[in-house]
Amino acid sequence: MFPPFPCEQAHQKNLELISLLEKGEAKLLQLTKESEERKGHGLMLGTLICKKVETGEEVILHAVSGISMQLQLPSSSQPQIVVPPLASPSQIEAALAANDAAIHELTARINAGEKELSAARTALTTQSLQRVFDLYTFTRFDGKKISLNEIIARHGGRLPPTGTGDCCAPKLLSYAFENNLIPFSMDEVFYGKDSPNKKCGSSYPPCDERCGYILPSILGLEILYRDDAILVVNKQSGLLSVPGRTPDKQDCIESRMKALFPFTNQLNQPAVHRLDMETSGIMILAFTKEAHRELNRQFEAKEVHKKYIALLDGVLQKADGEAAPKQGEKTGRIELKFRLDPDNRPHQIYDEEFGKLGITDWENLGQVTYRAPDGSTKKATRVLFIPQTGRTHQLRLHSSDIHGFHLPIIGDTLYGTCLPGERLMLHAQEITFTHPTTHEKMHFICQPEF
Repeated sequence: MFPPFPCEQAHQKNLELISLLEKGEAKLLQLTKESEERKGHGLMLGTLICKKVETGEEVILHAVSGISMQLQLPSSSQPQIVVPPLASPSQIEAALAANDAAIHELTARINAGEKELSAARTALTTQSLQRVFDLYTFTRFDGKKISLNEIIARHGGRLPPTGTGDCCAPKLLSYAFENNLIPFSMDEVFYGKDSPNKKCGSSYPPCDERCGYILPSILGLEILYRDDAILVVNKQSGLLSVPGRTPDKQDCIESRMKALFPFTNQLNQPAVHRLDMETSGIMILAFTKEAHRELNRQFEAKEVHKKYIALLDGVLQKADGEAAPKQGEKTGRIELKFRLDPDNRPHQIYDEEFGKLGITDWENLGQVTYRAPDGSTKKATRVLFIPQTGRTHQLRLHSSDIHGFHLPIIGDTLYGTCLPGERLMLHAQEITFTHPTTHEKMHFICQPEF
């Protein structure tokens, strides 16, 4: 995953830490018996530089990956804190102990030829893994707690790998947010004998398998890219892009960006464009007025190209809308005029006379089986949408209206049907634009969860 904060300052502190370890002035203490398979493999050292909210005083946090080792630092005039594991080795050992003997017995019998016991062993190991995950709770960017089980639920129940929560980044960030510290530089380096994959003293981003699974829930944002000018995120469904008018609608992508990066030159309205609250996917924000102005120009000049993925509620080839595909058609274009319905905000309605033209190119990606939160299944159609204009609710209307496909997107609360626990199956998957300061061509692809 992309490093959520600048790395340079924290990387220098990591190099200083390695120097202290090489001199013997800092030590790595072995907390548990070292396993044979881990001997000589090295580990990750993490540093997070923060500032205290009240005073602006700088605080340096250090962490070690895993649970088997802990860092011991020499005394320093600058506040430096070694962050402990979120779950202790003894807690994890106790969580695993309940099924340990049974798992070993099943393994021995399976190795002896009783292959039919594999499912029983898998069930026990999954149960043990869940007991370990029960131990982990993180502090989010807003000071609220979130358990690993809550994060697992956000992933549809898909369990993460073992060791999730034991990397440096979640330890450091959770500690910082719990203690009212604001992060501004974070770096992780490998320490140990060089290997084909890692070099001692080199920086590596948070891992995709474990950190990529939990950090978006801790940070409040899934960061796809960040530099001094722009921030690119994967907006989750159900979160506003910008603040609403009432106090209960202040939590949004913009406010979370401001909370995470208070030391940057903040804009009052950093979002360059918006996604509907129910739509997920790629969204661009700017850190500077110049970047915001240039990206706005690109949007207005139609130099930004976007692609969306949607699941339509039914079989597209059987749709009866005026713009529905004819037999054998796999691609096409919809051109319809819509306007706001002032008597039913925020609904938009078809209006050939007073509406604004919305243009969408589409491609039928094939029929799929959709499984609803209640376990029921039905036929759906996966569609690629390429909007040529940016009208409000354009894709939702082109799908649902009788003048379009007359086949709404699954989970559409305004123009279709949304079952309990369901979300709008619309995702901004791809975007291409020119970087506002480097003038590089930027191209991001972010696959949907559905």
